[in-house]
Amino acid sequence: MRRPVLLLVLPLLLAAGCAPTGADLFDGPSDPHRAEAFDQRAAQVAEAWQPGPDWRTGYVPLQGPTVLTGDPRFTPETEAAFRAGWYRAQVPIHPTRVGGEIRFPDGRLTLPLVSAAEAYRQLDQGDPLPCPGRPKRPGLPTPGGPTVEPGPDGWTTSTTQTACLSLTVTGVNLGTVPVRTSRGEAQVPAWLFDVEELAAPVARLAVAPTAMGSVPEPTAPAGPLPDGLVAAQDLAAVDGTRLTVRLGVGACDTGITPLVWERPDVVVVGGSVTRATGECIAVLKMEPVTVTLAAPLGARPVLDVFSGAALSIAPR
Repeated sequence: MRRPVLLLVLPLLLAAGCAPTGADLFDGPSDPHRAEAFDQRAAQVAEAWQPGPDWRTGYVPLQGPTVLTGDPRFTPETEAAFRAGWYRAQVPIHPTRVGGEIRFPDGRLTLPLVSAAEAYRQLDQGDPLPCPGRPKRPGLPTPGGPTVEPGPDGWTTSTTQTACLSLTVTGVNLGTVPVRTSRGEAQVPAWLFDVEELAAPVARLAVAPTAMGSVPEPTAPAGPLPDGLVAAQDLAAVDGTRLTVRLGVGACDTGITPLVWERPDVVVVGGSVTRATGECIAVLKMEPVTVTLAAPLGARPVLDVFSGAALSIAPR
């Protein structure tokens, strides 16, 4: 399966408070003019945020539908299979549909669920080429041909040793997992698939697509970001008052500084950088940085300062 390659920088950085900190992070100072420009645009983004009624009364997930329930103890082979969605079932997976209850911090909601069989069909995105010495699934072609079913990016054609393993499902049960939603962290029904090669079950959220609300279309302020400001791409983690976000920065940018603006109903994030003056390769880096809020995030949306979009938890 073809995936974009992201260049990650290791340090996680800390900024505190409601306004940008101006702390000297990495190797460049913060520019007070950029911080002022960020505040102005963040206020515009917050004013433009107008979610519909589903945002406060329905179920709007803010993370992907596949969730790891613990440390899977990945190997290179099993992580490649998980990212690609390569599974094989060794137990019956039943098509019976049921209902389920979501428990929000502010109440409960009963919604229809997909069956375990439907959840498994969503989870299983195809098959790798068979490896020499491994048993083949019925109907798989011989090595060198295409797989029986294509993954999200087309036919799987890799023949490397880390791309020929399917994860073996040995059991499935209905449970719940914590999910970030528009109403804060909720306990959401999920089908929990026991996988022989992993140390923790893989969960697939079970709420029927027809019962889910959608994230509002963003309303971005007019004009591009002021020079030296960068957008937030997604949320990597939420832990009380601490948010880890990933900024989209240039390969040669320095002085990377996270910026955050908050009010009681919304949080806006972005960053400040110093641009390189010489030639530089045109590569977007995903830079993880951590900010500390004045109060726990709770149910407040986290918005990108460039697009005005509500950020979701990045898929694992």
